[in-house]
Amino acid sequence: MTWPAGRVIHRIHLGLYGGDVFNPGARGNARFSPIRDAAGSCIPTLYGGTSFDCAVMETVFHDVPIAPGLKTFDQVKLAEQVYSTVTPQRDLVLADLSSTALRSLGLRRVDLIDTEKEQYPGTRKWAEAIHKQCPTIEGLCWVSRQDDRARAVVLFGDRISAGDLTLAAATRGILDDGELFTDLLILAGRIGVNVV
Repeated sequence: MTWPAGRVIHRIHLGLYGGDVFNPGARGNARFSPIRDAAGSCIPTLYGGTSFDCAVMETVFHDVPIAPGLKTFDQVKLAEQVYSTVTPQRDLVLADLSSTALRSLGLRRVDLIDTEKEQYPGTRKWAEAIHKQCPTIEGLCWVSRQDDRARAVVLFGDRISAGDLTLAAATRGILDDGELFTDLLILAGRIGVNVV
């Protein structure tokens, strides 16, 4: 599938990284990172989504329990988090991991997208296999598990040049920007979370 040039990618990430900078590391435990190429080198990754809500749900609210009743989220966890929007300057070629595309691989969403953290080592192997077998693929795209109104993406930093992504607007600290924090609180209210 093609992610067209100019279509904004929304990101929540550590302020340690610039908004258009890929996470270089072998640390972390995400669905599709950290991953390695065929030579064993870490593949830098950049996660994002089609909306602010998607970016928040896929990061800071990712581990909020799906259960009725009061749920709390410690505001301190937001201290290092920032919001960025990046714009591809060219079309990006992404592997489509929607339900219909997964069928051609003999997979269902429950096998790759609707998985828990314990299964992430297996989902990362799929990302590595796609990267290895499809040299023109520059990332993955799927309907977000956390916000099914949106699509999530992970981009492969070894296939996207520095100038291919530019900041669409200045990076903003979640706790430093009143409007942004209000948007996060509204989303928290919608999913039954009290930010304390």
